[in-house]
Amino acid sequence: MGVKWQGAGRRAAVVGVLVAATLGLFSTSPAAEFKMGVIDPQVVLEKSKAGKRALDGLREYVATRQKLLSRDEEELRNTEKQIKEQVSKLTDNEKKEKETSFRAKIQDYQKRAQEFNQELQGKQKELVDEYMKKIAVATQAVADKGGYQLVLDKGSEQTVKIVIFNKDTIDLTEQVIKEFDRTNK
Repeated sequence: MGVKWQGAGRRAAVVGVLVAATLGLFSTSPAAEFKMGVIDPQVVLEKSKAGKRALDGLREYVATRQKLLSRDEEELRNTEKQIKEQVSKLTDNEKKEKETSFRAKIQDYQKRAQEFNQELQGKQKELVDEYMKKIAVATQAVADKGGYQLVLDKGSEQTVKIVIFNKDTIDLTEQVIKEFDRTNK
């Protein structure tokens, strides 16, 4: 299960502003050295110690909920099997009662599954929002130490690929992971 970065439109707008700001920096001080870097926040989340713990906690939460849903699903299958076995022995009223009861159980199951998915999306969003703030702080520290004026989110195949190409020498992801681990124990 992978947590996906959201807000592609917002990210594109930010990149547009950053590019405009970058062009402004070039035009106002052509002799100054301009350093730019890139990071992959998804990798920072997945490879940092605190990020791994958070993702493991989310996976554990999903596994627990999935077990509950699987148990409910198995119960529904058993109930359906029992009804099919008993159908020839039941009166029309009993059949209707069993069918109505079974439909209600299916609706309850579907409602629980939908609530679980909404809850999971909320937890994923909270995790991403919380860690993006922490990743931004670590990125700022690395940028300040290295004299970088601009650091872009590379994006990924799962989200929006913002940077199409970059030299490995400007990829600050590993440095940000180290800084993130140092500041988020």
